[in-house]
Amino acid sequence: MTIINCDMGEGFGLYRIGDDEGLMPLIDVANVACGFHASDFNHMRRTVQLAKRCGVKVGAHPSLPDLQGFGRREMKIGREELVNCMIYQIGALKGFLQAEGVELNHIKPHGSLYGMAARMEDVAHAMADVADIFRVPLYGMAGTLHETVYTARGHAFVSEFYADLDYNDQGGLIITREHAATDPAAAAAACLRAMREGVVRSVGGVDVAVRADAICVHSDTPNAVQVAQAVRSAVKAAA
Repeated sequence: MTIINCDMGEGFGLYRIGDDEGLMPLIDVANVACGFHASDFNHMRRTVQLAKRCGVKVGAHPSLPDLQGFGRREMKIGREELVNCMIYQIGALKGFLQAEGVELNHIKPHGSLYGMAARMEDVAHAMADVADIFRVPLYGMAGTLHETVYTARGHAFVSEFYADLDYNDQGGLIITREHAATDPAAAAAACLRAMREGVVRSVGGVDVAVRADAICVHSDTPNAVQVAQAVRSAVKAAA
């Protein structure tokens, strides 16, 4: 069955982004920010505790070291340095998971790191290098280097479909610095089509191939709770 996951835990200090309390009961898996694009030690532990209370699995959502740009600006970083950057972040989250008696479920790169791993071999291999250490599945997009590199390296791969992002005519995600509100009914319909037909309509009006092992909603989408509610209802009804 298709799982619903959410990028969350993205507050920092006194600042809060997204309604994690409203979203957590609506999802199956939380991709928790690890401090480099958002979050800190207090937000990280609170998010893990909230996930545990709601019976939600927790994966690591590491980023490029870009707190100012919310991890949505590309950087030129070598493979070894990038691996160290991710070990540092995932290790921090894993400490909080251990404190709460929760297992690390998967790894999913955030923002521009996600996009870079989809098309740049060194970055995709860096993700696989990290998965070699933590021994958990990797989330990504079918038909990209996420799938070809991760699976060739022997790692379990979970293909995502995005409920609240647009796709270009080549099947790539259009990653914006800030997410606009999404029509919940349209998002739910797109998810169902992705699940049943394996396609989504691009911004140019072209049907492009997708695979929806998991459906992602972003917590920083302004109406994320409404989108998650609509998607959850549609997915559960189709099960």
